[in-house]
Amino acid sequence: MLRSMSWIRSHRRSLVVFILAAVLAAAAVAWRAGGPRVETAPVESGPLVHTLVVSGRVQTPNRVEIGTTYTGRVEHVLVVEGDRVRPGQPLVQLETTELRAALAQAQAAEAAARARLAAVADLSLPQANEGLEQAMAQLRFAEQEHARNRELRDRGFISDARLQESDRALAVARAQAASARAQQRAQAEGGVQAREAAVRVAEATAARELAQSRLAQATIRASLDATVLVRNVEPGDIATAGRRLLVLAAAGDTRLSALVDERNLPWLQVGQTALAASEAFPGDRFETRLYYVSPGVDVARGSVEARFRVPKPPVSLRSDMTVSIDIEVARRESAVTLPVGALREDAAGTFVLVLRDGRARRIPVTVGLRAGTRAEITAGPPPGELVVLARDIAEGARVRPR
Repeated sequence: MLRSMSWIRSHRRSLVVFILAAVLAAAAVAWRAGGPRVETAPVESGPLVHTLVVSGRVQTPNRVEIGTTYTGRVEHVLVVEGDRVRPGQPLVQLETTELRAALAQAQAAEAAARARLAAVADLSLPQANEGLEQAMAQLRFAEQEHARNRELRDRGFISDARLQESDRALAVARAQAASARAQQRAQAEGGVQAREAAVRVAEATAARELAQSRLAQATIRASLDATVLVRNVEPGDIATAGRRLLVLAAAGDTRLSALVDERNLPWLQVGQTALAASEAFPGDRFETRLYYVSPGVDVARGSVEARFRVPKPPVSLRSDMTVSIDIEVARRESAVTLPVGALREDAAGTFVLVLRDGRARRIPVTVGLRAGTRAEITAGPPPGELVVLARDIAEGARVRPR
């Protein structure tokens, strides 16, 4: 007995090492029997929403560039960037001294032309009528005198020379009557002088309207409800035709435009709702609705343009802002799902490895909707089962869940 105790004390260290090695060997055997620990995930049941996340920009319905049709010095700029303007509201005022003088001159010329037309109707025409009456009276007298002289000549009371003088007087009276008649026709309504006076009035009226129009154009006004985006003019600048003075964003629906990968085209349907947020204000999310999908594909980018309306845009939204749009393309209120990483494929089809009785068992699956990292299965393992995520595990291998 004492000898045994002495041997144990002398070989204590070796005995400890032996016992530890035996324990490790037993653990290794148990580990090999149970298999390695692998990452698994449960099959779950619940709602599934498939969304497409795309990047886009805020668009305005229309942009209007404001300029002038002629060269002039800017007297006042009546708006600043960010102002809301209404139709007819003055935006820029050009100097008008020269234009007002030109209008006054045109108005005076028109008044003179109208006075000339009135003089033709009220003065020249009555004078022409009176002159025609006098000429006709002279003609009648000359005709009577010529007839009387002819009778006297035939009776021998006067000579042929006297009758010839009567002929000349009758010819002169006829010429004067014809001239008076032509003068009366010229002065009458529709006559040459009346038409000429009317043409002068029309020319003067057109010149006056042109001067008025140029004066009106000196005040540049808004043509629609809009917001001032850009102001490129200051008082004292010389505004020339073709120069952009202001840029307005027309009021109306706020819209978003985004390029969507053509592979996602089957998921897009007009009327789909989406949630969007600007990169500047990511927490300020707002609802938007898809209303247009381009019928053409951008060959260089492999994308299609999608446009969205924003019924209630947040006050933080600005033109040309970059926005992120989450488009809800499909929804399942109750779906059996598992991680996309658990799906495997071979010549026989799609399958997963599930943990059953300590081994990785092959189960064929039918995949439905995919949303992010989750995939719907319409046939396969029931909710609650664990699927193997590790890719290096073969079918039938012993495994334990991590």
